[in-house]
Amino acid sequence: MVDSTSEGFLSPRPSSLSRSDFIASYGGIYEHSPWVAEAAWDSGLGEREDTADGLAGAMARALEAADTDRQLELIRAHPDLAGKAAVAGELTADSSSEQASAGLDQCSAEEFERFQRLNAEYKERFRFPFVMAVRGQDRHAILAAFERRLSNSPEEERRTAIEQINRIALLRLHERVAAG
Repeated sequence: MVDSTSEGFLSPRPSSLSRSDFIASYGGIYEHSPWVAEAAWDSGLGEREDTADGLAGAMARALEAADTDRQLELIRAHPDLAGKAAVAGELTADSSSEQASAGLDQCSAEEFERFQRLNAEYKERFRFPFVMAVRGQDRHAILAAFERRLSNSPEEERRTAIEQINRIALLRLHERVAAG
């Protein structure tokens, strides 16, 4: 018998769940935004969505179908990278783990100050926090991306933030498969 987790299947399979059970299981994949899981479930789930990649695709489509205001609401639900919420221990478990995996909990005083300055500049320019899928990155690459993305147009940066949020969701779903 083949181990279903080796094929990327989520357990329990999303297509087998009731709406409330699905939202209880997957409502936290998108930061403080269970509406994405609700919209994905409402669009219909089949066997194709029982894998991490399939469910990530369904949830990404739900987010991309949302209006700009709803997308901005989701972007604004994300914490600053190496920000005050991280220092105060107020991040979700997923965000805390992701930021720690990139070494953001080990910033020097100078790096921390640089993150604070870039967070402020970015929010001033775009009116939402900088979002990046940081798992597998280091703080130097993140700081470089921060500075590079500051030159984007607001529309380009909103789209980039949505792409990064969908990447975060995909990584979170793959982590669930790996945890089995």
